[in-house]
Amino acid sequence: MKTFQERYSEYAEATENALREYCESLDFRPAILTESMRYSLLLGGKRIRPVLFLAALDAFGVDWKKELNFAVAIEMIHTYSLIHDDLPAMDNDDFRRGKPSNHKMFGEANAILAGDALLNTAYSVLFGESARGERYLRASRYLCDAAGADGMIAGQSADLLYTAQEDAGGAELEFIYDHKTGKLIVAPLAMAAILADRNLTASERFGQSLGALFQMTDDILDVKGTKEGMGKTVGKDRAEDKLTCVKVYGLMASELQADLLAERCNVALEEFDCDVSFFQGIVALVRSRNQ
Repeated sequence: MKTFQERYSEYAEATENALREYCESLDFRPAILTESMRYSLLLGGKRIRPVLFLAALDAFGVDWKKELNFAVAIEMIHTYSLIHDDLPAMDNDDFRRGKPSNHKMFGEANAILAGDALLNTAYSVLFGESARGERYLRASRYLCDAAGADGMIAGQSADLLYTAQEDAGGAELEFIYDHKTGKLIVAPLAMAAILADRNLTASERFGQSLGALFQMTDDILDVKGTKEGMGKTVGKDRAEDKLTCVKVYGLMASELQADLLAERCNVALEEFDCDVSFFQGIVALVRSRNQ
């Protein structure tokens, strides 16, 4: 029986290979557009979103190796969001995954266009998958909605709106967590449930708790982490007066809440009618991560 790390590596490497293969097919003009898209898409990272999708398919009894196009689309959308998030008008970070951000390599205008191109190319991939049948159409639409104006973008907008607002608190923070981070954590799990005709509510409930845990640990690591470990600038949330769990609750209480969220994730997994050991490993990984 494979260990958690062996399974994670298998899903992540399959995603990485699919991304590289897709990038080889990209040949847009001018060449800087293709180069900037490839740069960020192949910059590495944990690939946790496509890993969640493939692992859920595997747990639900679906041949995950036949659904790698969805994994590519998921990571394209995530990467576009990171490119735009790093821009000076947004989070203004010069580094991503230990390397210069897209706008530091190619300029702000080209970075915006690279993000736009990745988003639209992801939709093109999803259109192709939708032709395979009704479940594929539903899964594609779920991802589009999760990334859109009632999903991740709403969370990003709220994140900007509540920066330096002293009257913003727990309710506003929960909205940011649920949308900016949570929606693209929920989506891969929900998409797998749709394709496998499994309990969608159970996948959504687990994904919401996992998304909140992921963002809460990110907020904590902005205080406790290092630039080397995180691969990006740390201490920026406090410097820019971002609305984070540390600002609202303090560091110690945030650590306790993160532990409670991890427990909530594992309770949510009790609703799954399959082997959940891998997802328990994901919860432990997210809670203990230092990067």
